[in-house]
Amino acid sequence: MANKREFPLEKTRNIGIMAHIDAGKTTTTERILYYTGKIHKIGETHDGASQMDWMAQEQERGITITSAATTAQWKDHRINIIDTPGHVDFTIEVERSLRVLDGAITVLDGQSGVEPQTENVWRQATTYGVPRIVFVNKMDKMGADFDYSVQTLHDRLEANAHAIQMPIGAEDNFEGVIDLIEMKADLYDEDELGTKWDTVDIPEEYRAEAEKRRADLIEAVADVDDDIMEKYLGGEDITNDELRAAIRKATINLDFYPVLAGSAFKNKGVQMLLDAVIDYLPSPLEVRPYNATDPETGDKVELTAGDNKPFAALAFKVATDPFVGRLTYIRVYSGTLQSGSYVLNASKNTRERIGRLLQMHSNHRKEIPEVFSGDIAAAIGLKNTTTGDSLTDVDHPLILESLEIPEPVIQVSIEPDSKEDRDKLDNALQKLSEEDPTFRAETNPETGETLIAGMGELHLDIMVDRMKREFHVSAKVGAPQVAYRETFTKQASAQGKFVRQSGGKGQYGDVWIEFTPNEEGKGFEFEDAIVGGVVPREYIPAVEQGLKEAMENGVLAGYPLIDIKAKLYDGSYHEVDSSEAAFKVAASLALKNAAKNAGAVILEPIMRVEVVAPEEYLGDVMGSVTARRGRVEGMEARGNAQMINAMVPLAEMFGYATTLRSSTQGRGTFTMTFDHYEPVPKSIQEEIIKKNGGSAE
Repeated sequence: MANKREFPLEKTRNIGIMAHIDAGKTTTTERILYYTGKIHKIGETHDGASQMDWMAQEQERGITITSAATTAQWKDHRINIIDTPGHVDFTIEVERSLRVLDGAITVLDGQSGVEPQTENVWRQATTYGVPRIVFVNKMDKMGADFDYSVQTLHDRLEANAHAIQMPIGAEDNFEGVIDLIEMKADLYDEDELGTKWDTVDIPEEYRAEAEKRRADLIEAVADVDDDIMEKYLGGEDITNDELRAAIRKATINLDFYPVLAGSAFKNKGVQMLLDAVIDYLPSPLEVRPYNATDPETGDKVELTAGDNKPFAALAFKVATDPFVGRLTYIRVYSGTLQSGSYVLNASKNTRERIGRLLQMHSNHRKEIPEVFSGDIAAAIGLKNTTTGDSLTDVDHPLILESLEIPEPVIQVSIEPDSKEDRDKLDNALQKLSEEDPTFRAETNPETGETLIAGMGELHLDIMVDRMKREFHVSAKVGAPQVAYRETFTKQASAQGKFVRQSGGKGQYGDVWIEFTPNEEGKGFEFEDAIVGGVVPREYIPAVEQGLKEAMENGVLAGYPLIDIKAKLYDGSYHEVDSSEAAFKVAASLALKNAAKNAGAVILEPIMRVEVVAPEEYLGDVMGSVTARRGRVEGMEARGNAQMINAMVPLAEMFGYATTLRSSTQGRGTFTMTFDHYEPVPKSIQEEIIKKNGGSAE
């Protein structure tokens, strides 16, 4: 007998909470869980007791690393919440949660407004079409400025964001908020942990300001809603319900971003934020259809939510749980799934059995018999499923649009202390790279050295820490190195011929391949242009595979070759001696031969760096950026400080934190995010080649 769903789809919200590090995101989530009755004691991030930050390192460092999923109830609605990290090294965690969300809360620090990582996640959310509401947090903080924060949404994100509340007071005098739709004030009782507040008429001294702000809000909504515009121009009254409905429609269409105020730490404004989640963010029925492909026909399919449709879900995270083993987090887009049933992993074309289904609350779990359309849950028993795989009904295969996984930019060597540790290390590296696709591990077959690569120093620190804690691996870690890449800058054609015909079974493979540079980020593209069967069909995949394998080791200094196109246009074969292996070798020889004329260059990761420092240190900071081969791209005032925006090679950024601290007496801070790859200067390229014992052809 089918189970009954607890909350109808229209009363379900799948939301994420995203922010720059230290904007108060985890505290905001904690308060949401407290007021929705999910936890009975508030956990503070700064004393390591937070519910959502459940890994040991998260509680020590006070930052969120993995997106913990949890579910809460508010006013007869179910809200599934994914807490995402604010630190740039954990971008994949943000990407994977945005991919499965229907809406998001962007948390801003009321003093700083939009910060660098806010910009990154905002752009990612726009890519995935995620509607957002904004919570200006820390309104009790010294220097908090609500209007400035709203302005930064316009200036830095070009977002059509408008306040639907105004704060009553600020800093120490922050008492509550005025609702510009209902035109009422919510005043909080400090002693009641935010569980009690009075909804009263707007205090006289705020009335004129509130009236003006409501008029501004109506004007802003009229710009994105024809019905409101008609009433507004006709001088008709606009009811609160009409205003709310128009804001909801515009928010879901990404035409409008409502902004609220509060202080999660001081327990003010969080219930109104929950009301806004229900009022303005979409249910799974209201979001745009999800893109999928029929693997049998290649046709595009639009997936919409509904329990009576064939089952389709995306595996968006794999984690290892100390008690139940491998957990696969899934977002169900359509249909239902019972524990114990079989699903098709359409991405890998294999059948898998679901053992048990769990509803997660941070790292606690509750077993459930069935999941429904729109749900987020964790499954036990999926052995071959990895991040980004599509799970579907066995008779209705579909491949859902997957995640974009960024290339790692930094690597370190890791050496186990003993033979026993080597096995433990291999096991740990396999499990960790299954969990986190931006973490890579590879062993150099010639030197036996193991390299791990990731998104930044903090990312790798935490991975090494996890190896020690969770897998009890004892290992030495080398100094961080830059993950360089190689590419071609010119078109070149070459022959690759591999012939071995003396004694024993012969080998014969012969190819002509034209190589051309590809657009940045497009990766490797292979074209089969063979006519007349000069290279038989069955050997063509071996040519492509041979190129891919050879590209892994580069042509100059051993770094992977990226962003090139290869066109196989001629060749020859031998009736008896040709084999897949011979054509693989021939392809790698063609690549090597072409490299001499293809303008091969080494690429380095260029980081977008933002440095904030007091005005008086501006000269020193500018000097330190240009001394690191940095290009300053712009500056803007931030209160009494300056923010410098620059592009700097990652290779020059090691140790910058120490330099900045000493040159600004500890008052400067910086953030960096990967931006793009570009060729290294010629002199540096020669040094790298020499150091790696490569050939400078």
